[in-house]
Order: sequence, then C-alpha cells, then structure tokens
Amino acid sequence: MPGIIGKKIGMTSLFTPDGKNIPCTLIEAGPCVVTQVKTVENDGYSAVQLGYGEKKAKNTTKALAGHFAKANTTPKRRLVEFRTDDTSAFSLGSEVKSDFFAEGDFVDVVGTSKGKGFQGVVKRYNFQGVGGQTHGQHNRLRHPGSIGACSWPSRVFKGMRMGGRMGTDRVKIQNLKVMRVVADKNLILVSGSVPGAKNGYVVLEK
Repeated sequence: MPGIIGKKIGMTSLFTPDGKNIPCTLIEAGPCVVTQVKTVENDGYSAVQLGYGEKKAKNTTKALAGHFAKANTTPKRRLVEFRTDDTSAFSLGSEVKSDFFAEGDFVDVVGTSKGKGFQGVVKRYNFQGVGGQTHGQHNRLRHPGSIGACSWPSRVFKGMRMGGRMGTDRVKIQNLKVMRVVADKNLILVSGSVPGAKNGYVVLEK
C-alpha cells in the first residue's frame, strides 16, 4: 500500500480510556500532491509519486519545473515514490491528506536520525573503555584498545568497530499505531517515537 510524506512536529502524550498514558509523536501528514502515476504499460511497473513541501521556483531546475507543471502544481521539496498494484484511486494533480489514515491503523515511519558528528567507540558502540585506573592507565579510559592487526594480516579487517561518524542514517520504525487523526489540520498522532529532529521530513507507509 502507498503512504504519505510528512513532517515531525514534536512529541506529546495521550491518555487512553482505561487511564494509560501513551507517548506519541505529532506528525504533519500532507497535504501531498500526486505528481506522477506510473503504470505497467508505460513504465514497466505501477507506482504513485507524491510531492510535499513548498519550494521556490527560482530554486527548481527546469526539468523538475516541467514535471510539476504537468501535475498543475507548485514546486515541491520532497518527492517520494510508492509502489502499489492499484493506482486507480490516484489521479495526476490530486491531493492526499491525513485522512488517508484512520485511527487504529498501523504504519511504518521512515526518517533520518539525528546527526551526532564524529564519536568514539564508547558513545558509538557502548564500549566500556580499557580497564580501570588501577592498571596504570591515566589517559586511555575511553580508548578502543587492540584492533587485532599484527604481522598477519598486516591490515585492519573490514567492519571493525571504531570511532567515526554517528547518526544521519535512514531509520525505519515499524508498526506504530495511529492514535488520532486531526483531518482539518493534516495532523496525526502515532504511538512511540519516530527518527529525526523536529521539523524533519518523514515518510509514513501503510
């Protein structure tokens, strides 16, 4: 099933009728414009392409400007394609809004995790450091220790856990329940947390 593009607003909580306090994430889901409908006859597969977020025309390439003009819409910041077997419910230029979801649906949310820059092995991989201070160490408590290379193989094996860039990865959180839909404001509440910072773009898949 296709999905929708949105923006993470922030976190809040919601009380259920039985008194449980459920942490939720508020997401602006849409409105998205159908910028292209792909069919098996023309493209070899069926899919729906959605655009979200306003973009200035001067910052849009001519190729994309023509692409948006075919859909009779303004330039969009994000374009995402969703595979689907049935595209009959979508027409070029139509809008997909938050009422695409209903309370009780389960969705998968894809986002980009927060960037944390260059981090050492203690923060990045939860290493414990090299021993305690009683063993003569005075400046190596958060170091990675031996990485295993000697005269053979005279190199470091691929995949060795070492310090490096952390965050800014594509992350998918599955099976989050839609707790509430505010259709007039294009907002939905999903249970739990979703990846990324506030105002970060996310993709919600049914």
